[in-house]
Amino acid sequence: MASRVLVVDDEKLIVKGLKFSLEQDNMTVECAYDGEEALEMIKNNEYDIILLDIMLPKLDGLQVCQMVREFSNVPIIMLTAKGDDMDKILGLEYGADDYITKPFNILEVKARIKAIFRRNTKKEAPKADTGVLKIRDMKLDCESRALFINDKEINLTAKEFELLEILAKNPNKVYSRDSLLNTVWGYDYPGDARTVDVHIRRLREKIEENPSEPKYVHTKWGLGYYYYV
Repeated sequence: MASRVLVVDDEKLIVKGLKFSLEQDNMTVECAYDGEEALEMIKNNEYDIILLDIMLPKLDGLQVCQMVREFSNVPIIMLTAKGDDMDKILGLEYGADDYITKPFNILEVKARIKAIFRRNTKKEAPKADTGVLKIRDMKLDCESRALFINDKEINLTAKEFELLEILAKNPNKVYSRDSLLNTVWGYDYPGDARTVDVHIRRLREKIEENPSEPKYVHTKWGLGYYYYV
C-alpha cells in the first residue's frame, strides 16, 4: 500500500514540487498551507509521515508539532529556512523526528523519508523479547508500547519510549550518546548526539518527579546514560 504523506508549507511552489516528486515514488501526497489546516487534517486522517515547515501562518510548525505529539506518534520531519542550531533543537524538543534546512535537495528529502520508513519497519518486526517489564513502580508494556508509573499511564513519543526501553532492559549499563543515537535513530541519521540529550530531557520531564534529581534515568558524566536499579 502506498505511503501517505502530508506536506505542510505556505510556499505553494515548494508544496507543488514536493508533491510531484514524492508521487513519482508512488507515495500518496496531501497538502496543507497553514498550521490550523494541517492540525485538522492530522486529527482526521492517518499519515505515514509529515513534512512540516516551521514558518507557517495561523499556527507555526513548532506549535503544530507539539499539539500533534499530544495524540499521535506519526513521524515528523521539520522544514526550516533557518540554518541555526536553535531551530533544530527546538524542533526536536517539540517532538520532531528529523529536520531539513531549506533550500534542500529533493533527493535528500526522499532519503530521510526512506530512512524513517526503514527504521519503523524494523521496529514492527516480531521480537522475541516483547512482553511486560516491571521495575519497582514502573511497568513497560513493550508490545503495546505503553508506560505506567504507579499504575498511571504516561504518554511518551516513539523515540522517548525506545530510549527508555533500551535503558530499562539493561539496568545499570551505561550507554553512550552515540550508541543510543545509532540504536534508536539508525546509523544513517544525519543528526548529532544532542538529539539524544534533548529526548532524554523530555523523557525525564515526563517520568521523574524531579528531573534535576532523577530516580530512573541517570547520567554518567562524560560517558552517557543508564537506568538505575
